[in-house]
Amino acid sequence: MYNHAKVFSLFIFFLGFVTASIAQPTTLLPKNNYEQNYFRWPINAKIGLAANFGELRPNHYHMGLDCRSDQAENKEIYAAADGYVSKVKIEPWGFGQAIYIAHPNGMTTLYAHLNSFYKELDAYITQKQYEMKSWEVYLDIPSGMFPVKKGQVVAKSGNTGGSQGPHLHFEIRDTKTDKVLNPLLMGFPIADNTPPDILRVAVYDRCLSTYEQRPKIYTAVRQGAKYTVAGGLITLNTEEVSFAITAYDRYTGSTNQNGIFQAEQFVDGFPTSGFQLNNIGYDETRYLNANIDYSTRANGGSWLQHLSKLPGYNTGVYVTDSTNGVVHLEKDKRKKITIKVGDTNDNTSTLEFDVVMNIIIEKNENDETDKATSFHPGFINVFDNDKVKFFLPEGAIYDSFNLKYKEVSSAVGSPIFQINTATVPLQEYVQFNIRGNFPLSDTNKIVMKRSYGSKMDFDKASYNDGWYSAKFREFGNYQLLKDDEPPVVTPIGFVNGMNASKLSSLTFTVKDNSEDLKSFNAFLDGEWIKFSYDKTKFYRYKFDERCSSGNHELKIVAVDLVGNVTEKNYTFTR
Repeated sequence: MYNHAKVFSLFIFFLGFVTASIAQPTTLLPKNNYEQNYFRWPINAKIGLAANFGELRPNHYHMGLDCRSDQAENKEIYAAADGYVSKVKIEPWGFGQAIYIAHPNGMTTLYAHLNSFYKELDAYITQKQYEMKSWEVYLDIPSGMFPVKKGQVVAKSGNTGGSQGPHLHFEIRDTKTDKVLNPLLMGFPIADNTPPDILRVAVYDRCLSTYEQRPKIYTAVRQGAKYTVAGGLITLNTEEVSFAITAYDRYTGSTNQNGIFQAEQFVDGFPTSGFQLNNIGYDETRYLNANIDYSTRANGGSWLQHLSKLPGYNTGVYVTDSTNGVVHLEKDKRKKITIKVGDTNDNTSTLEFDVVMNIIIEKNENDETDKATSFHPGFINVFDNDKVKFFLPEGAIYDSFNLKYKEVSSAVGSPIFQINTATVPLQEYVQFNIRGNFPLSDTNKIVMKRSYGSKMDFDKASYNDGWYSAKFREFGNYQLLKDDEPPVVTPIGFVNGMNASKLSSLTFTVKDNSEDLKSFNAFLDGEWIKFSYDKTKFYRYKFDERCSSGNHELKIVAVDLVGNVTEKNYTFTR
């Protein structure tokens, strides 16, 4: 006879097991299904990468592929697919000279750090620069004016803009949303059968702010096909923890430490959180500062990528369950942590270890600084005294911290106001206000200086009812200074009155005590002339048909942030 009760119990157990298996996902991360092999490799050089999409950079993700150019400039750049030129950008930093091509599949490709554009496009751009009297331009090109075919040469590679060496920066964007997509998900011929390297794991006490602690760092040890930590067990003294990792990706035949594509955390086998770098908008790229342990990096430490979502990070690259990746521990009860790190070719490395809470150390409330200076994400945070005031919008910070403030006297300008440290990041620009209660005769000649370590930023200060205001996106040391020094203009390889027939260009440097200029203009025989400039801060005019043989007069006009003007006049012969 059948034991009906036993059979029924087994049925219920099996049904529960199947239901649990169906309900519990094996991963939280999305699967990407982009069209394959629509685009061709965009540069006439040996196929290889100097950097991939999503690599970690100061205050931003790397938003494309850095395609190698055989360590040379002026390599042919190809249209990656049929389309038309939709935009052109020329700037001294950033992309330098860049071209955008719109494609029928709803995507746009971008090619940056270029030396030059193809002839017909270059003539059009030059015409617009002279119409606008500006070398720096961002042009929308009428649809269909410059159609291109897949494989057509559209430019020559270079090292312009923020580039640190010859290469092509290449992006693929969703034309409608302008989100930058990961090109390595689209079938480019980059050989990769190498899984990512995991170097270390960091542990955070999430009963505290991530900015006000030093994480415990454990070296990742390879054991066979997996990684672990020494002893396989981490013993902790807090109820709430989260993790971050240092990991790099490599491609077959390359030793470059590139950025990882994704990482996911599992607790006792169940996925709880992870991030994936598959598409990022330029309005989101600064959220890298919430993906990493910013304080550790700013203090000279390693890149550590959080597997949990910080409380002030409400969007972006993370997918989590209700825990946001924070792990709750109970005394003497082990939990198994599994971290899977993957690349775009589905190569995966796994780090496994156990965690256990041994004892809870009571937090001493008296150790905390004045609660009035405690700032929290998701709120408007205000600081206001009789000398300094500012407020942080709701989305300005990612985690809580106790604000540090100090006034230091200075022999020049206003006192220096130390407002927190630059080891706590800001997502948005913040207006800082300093009362001008010291002798400043001309309110239109005041700059606010922000400094931290060796870095300095300046912004023209606006004046209102005794207060000077300027905007910055980093904490640090703030001071008001009077600026009545005009820029210094210096010719390079050129002297007034010379015969310049053997020169191919005219070059000048311009320096200012507040670093940046408001404008630079040059006039040849009374007509505006196009000078280019770049990260080296050399201003250069390459002789062309606008400078014929004979005698010429050149006027240079440089204006700094507060309006101090330098005007220089030269004569020369061609």
